[in-house]
Amino acid sequence: MRIRTREENQTPPPVNGEIHAALQELGEPAVHRAALPVVQPVILAGGAGTRLWPLSREQFPKQLLNLIAEDTLLEATANRLAGVAALAGRPDGMEAAQIVVCGEEHRFMITDMMKRAGKPARVLSEPCGRNTAPALTVAALHALAAAGEGGDAVLVVTPADHSVADVAAFREAIATAIHHADHGAIVTLGVKPVAPETGFGYIRAAGGADHGAFMLDRFVEKPHLELAKHYVESGEFWWNSGIFVVRASVWLRAVAELQPEMARQCRAAYAASERAACAGEVLCLGKEAFHDCPSDSIDYAVMEKLETLPDVAGMLVPLDAGWSDVGSWAAIWDIAPKDASGNAGRGRVLFDGASSCLAHSEGRLIACVGVQDVVVVETADAVLVVDKAHVQDVKNIVQRIRSEHGNEVVNHRKVRRPWGCFDSIDHGDRFQVKRIVVEPGASLSLQMHYHRAEHWVVVRGTARVTCGDNISILSENQSTYIPIGTLHRLENPGKTPLEIIEVQSGAYLGEDDIVRFEDNYGRK
Repeated sequence: MRIRTREENQTPPPVNGEIHAALQELGEPAVHRAALPVVQPVILAGGAGTRLWPLSREQFPKQLLNLIAEDTLLEATANRLAGVAALAGRPDGMEAAQIVVCGEEHRFMITDMMKRAGKPARVLSEPCGRNTAPALTVAALHALAAAGEGGDAVLVVTPADHSVADVAAFREAIATAIHHADHGAIVTLGVKPVAPETGFGYIRAAGGADHGAFMLDRFVEKPHLELAKHYVESGEFWWNSGIFVVRASVWLRAVAELQPEMARQCRAAYAASERAACAGEVLCLGKEAFHDCPSDSIDYAVMEKLETLPDVAGMLVPLDAGWSDVGSWAAIWDIAPKDASGNAGRGRVLFDGASSCLAHSEGRLIACVGVQDVVVVETADAVLVVDKAHVQDVKNIVQRIRSEHGNEVVNHRKVRRPWGCFDSIDHGDRFQVKRIVVEPGASLSLQMHYHRAEHWVVVRGTARVTCGDNISILSENQSTYIPIGTLHRLENPGKTPLEIIEVQSGAYLGEDDIVRFEDNYGRK
């Protein structure tokens, strides 16, 4: 395989008609391994993380949160994967843009975060969630399309919402995994268990290590407590980190043999994909085909069935790098800095006579007095208080709120949009007050509402307002009125953020009372 230049590696693969031609090569690809493998980072950024409510919401899941440090979990993952090409002996200049697979509703925030982290990314937008196996399959198709005819790539696949304390040790394990994956194995990274954790899947390894890797014996799902204790005491089992390293062609062949319907629908969804109108680096998968794709995890779909593929070896590389899946508030407490009494706090937090507590404030002061083993999390619209021993049960509260149609599981009070954000600061039966911030050069869609009128007051910046056939410029302290059923648009023509106070009034004030006629961000 010829070595691709840096410019070629950062050029998005073909779309639509050209993809059909490229996919013709993927049935039985004539792949030629290079002396130095092309290494392709893949970040799986789907999922909601309900156990970290009230910070994690459906529209703002945990991978987009800075739960541990200033970087979000996604940004930390992207930084950790930077330079993986050098692990295979390739110079840093040969680094491929990272592939990020995410939900359609998160693609704007993820694109912005990857840019902020300084990491070029190709974002694959899923129209609906179908678990990790289809996500990895479309990423493998994308990697082969980018590699060109006869090309291949070693995929380094990791969830976006995990934490790794020792990045050097992580990269050492990845380098070992790349070596075995380049020779045709599907490699997973396993973490030696330190406690009988019932929230993790487990992997049993067989025999002794060969060049830093064990042969896989079997995957087992999350066990009950007594079985988890047996796994830990036996010394034969590892926690499943969810990190995989595999050649794209090997993965596609395994999926085609073990999950033919999944393979077919993923190919169809990728062939029908289109670049988002707002950014060439976002590829929106075909909705109909991806919706019809079976939903399954990497473990269930392929790894538990590898023994039926005699020509594909499953291997485990140990990962000893301070790994955490950041799967609960207890996991956050485990890895957070603590005071002499074992308390971990973030934001406006005070402890007095408390021990082994976690408190996270998004604004208001939290005071923990004389309590122990308690988690307190405050946001603008919800407060969680839970015993650390029961943090896994937070998901039950989330289900109750969802059954009552509470918005607290969907969005924060402050909602991010591709043009900026809005904060619902007050509401009643027939009114709602929002603080809206529009970024420089951005604009909302050309839209109308059937059930509400809007009053806008500019408090900072300059607004260009379309209201029916009129276009006007408003400065600070000026206002306007948008009647019910009137076509309108708000734009920021300036170089500083535009901030307005919006008062909505009417019989229905839901976000679904928006009819879009034109939109710069490809939303319907």
